Amino acid sequence: MTQTLDRVIATESALQMIDELRGRHGPLMFFQSGGCCDGSTPMCYPAGEFNLSDTDVYLGNLGGAPFYMGLEQFAYWEHTQLIIDVVAGNGGMFSLDNGTGRRFLTRSRLFTDEEFRLLSNQPVDRRER
Repeated sequence: MTQTLDRVIATESALQMIDELRGRHGPLMFFQSGGCCDGSTPMCYPAGEFNLSDTDVYLGNLGGAPFYMGLEQFAYWEHTQLIIDVVAGNGGMFSLDNGTGRRFLTRSRLFTDEEFRLLSNQPVDRRER
C-alpha cells in the first residue's frame, strides 16, 4: 500500500465556512494568490470563475473544493503543508469570503524529511483528480 500526504488541509472552522459559502454560491474553488509565508490569503471563487493556466498546480481538495497555486509560487511552498484556517477580518476583494466578517488564512508547517521523501514519489498535478 502506498502512503500519500495531503499538500493542503483545512481546519474544522474553514470546512464549516466552505460549506456556508457553497450553500450560497454553489461549487467552489481556491487559488493561493501571492504570498510566500504564513498569513497569506487564499482566494475562494465559484468553481470555474478563475481561469487556470497550464502552469497552475492542483494541490488537493478542501471539503470538495479544488485548491490551486501557480507553479512558480509552488517552488516556494513545496516543502510545506498548507493549512487553511478562518480568522476575523475581511477577505480579498474578489474572494467569496469578503463581507462575511471572516476570511481564509494560510498557515503552514514544514514537512519532515521523511514526509518530503514520500512526496517526491507523488507527482504534482496540473489538474484536479
